Amino acid sequence: MINYKTIIALTSISVMLSGCLKPLNLRPTDADFKPAEQPRLNVKRLDNGSIYQQGMRVGLFEDTTAKYIGDVLTIVLTENTNASATSNTNSSKDNKVDLPGPTLAGQKVTDKNNTEILTNKFSGEREFNGQGTSAMNSSFNGKISVTVADVLPNRNLVVRGEKMMMLNQSDEYVRFIGIVRPQDIEQDNTIKSTRVANVHMAYGGQGVLAAANKMGPLGRFFQSQAWPY
Repeated sequence: MINYKTIIALTSISVMLSGCLKPLNLRPTDADFKPAEQPRLNVKRLDNGSIYQQGMRVGLFEDTTAKYIGDVLTIVLTENTNASATSNTNSSKDNKVDLPGPTLAGQKVTDKNNTEILTNKFSGEREFNGQGTSAMNSSFNGKISVTVADVLPNRNLVVRGEKMMMLNQSDEYVRFIGIVRPQDIEQDNTIKSTRVANVHMAYGGQGVLAAANKMGPLGRFFQSQAWPY
């Protein structure tokens, strides 16, 4: 019989094990999403009558899209994923063997009721049916403005940024990191997320609404692999 001390001990162990099952913290404290530091640009004034002075970042034939560290770029989030898989397997096999009774001296071997006793029949049936279906649909649409954190040797841009929205009873966060090819940037300084490489994107929230949809520590323990049953 399990007493109350055993129940308390099992509960304490489950709470400690559930501490390893905490969800990812999405609060904007990670330095990986902060704007990149850049040196202050000091342009010396030269009275030579020229509009574009040496040291200025805007050239005569350049556009105003992001290309330097610290520049701002708007990412248009258009992520849509659809995946499905279906499998069916059927197999069957039937075996039947009839062995008539032998004859001895021209007579069948029978019992006192004149019934053959050495006849044999064998039969076997096997059947297997298997079915499997898997489907996944996800969609993420919106916009987030990020900054250029690094310029690679091939002139591709490493961009990163985050957006924090403090709403009623909930705080929501969007984070984005990726590599952008300058040729894919539109004239209005935007780019679709489908044209960004090595994307790491996270969306989540904290607050009363998020806590209401979060499973408790005991529930996470009993639904995890740590529970042996």
